[in-house]
Amino acid sequence: MTKPSWFNRLSILFGLAFLYLPIVVLVVYSFNGSKLVTVWGGFSTQWYATVLNNPSIIEGAKVSFLVAAVSATAATLLGTLAAIVMVRLRRFRGRALLNGMLLAPMVMPEVVMAVSMLLMFVTLGIDRGPLTITLAHTTFTLCFATVVLQSRLVELDPSLEEAARDLGCPPAKAFVSVALPNMIPALVSAWLLSFTLSLDDLVISSFTTGPGASTLPMKIYSQIKFGVTPEINAISTIILGIVVFGLVAAQLVSRRSEQRVSAAA
Repeated sequence: MTKPSWFNRLSILFGLAFLYLPIVVLVVYSFNGSKLVTVWGGFSTQWYATVLNNPSIIEGAKVSFLVAAVSATAATLLGTLAAIVMVRLRRFRGRALLNGMLLAPMVMPEVVMAVSMLLMFVTLGIDRGPLTITLAHTTFTLCFATVVLQSRLVELDPSLEEAARDLGCPPAKAFVSVALPNMIPALVSAWLLSFTLSLDDLVISSFTTGPGASTLPMKIYSQIKFGVTPEINAISTIILGIVVFGLVAAQLVSRRSEQRVSAAA
């Protein structure tokens, strides 16, 4: 095995530092006791207390997490159905068109999708609020969930389901009993990816929101207009902690699921 050269090691270290050093600085300065972001005033947790006692931030967080959870669940369910159609029904009229329509939001500029969703809601006479944000987020996260689930479903051996059907198991029950347990890691990954994309979105939320339905990124953006404060750092650190916790939990669930499948095999 060839050992990596000093240049390769240096490149990797530089890339990791470029990615994660700003995050480390953000976390450190979220505990800054000074009101000035660039001046260290000692260790303090006052900004976390300020965030937790800010009704506007709490309300925005509630809206964001509710929208993200519902849209991620809907996108994962619809993505599962889309993946089944694209993988199991390999040949049908319009397959290429359907596949292109499913993947289009991945390459489409967010502002284009945001304007189109806004026009659709206005045309249909739907009052903008949490519902419209959820529908819009489900639409643009569906493609990501479909790609994750489709890649996993392709790897599964369809002969296992065929064997279950030969033994008298109905097709739906065969899929739930055989394929679905093997898709749990992909389902968790698709849900977390959709949840993160929804939680992070600003452009689509800004176009599809209504009075009293501001998400957390919108609240943060409105505060940044007046300058970055340690309070913004504290909010970002809390979100980062939630995401890291979710990733660790997803990894544990995926590992246990794989162990159960291996033991059953």
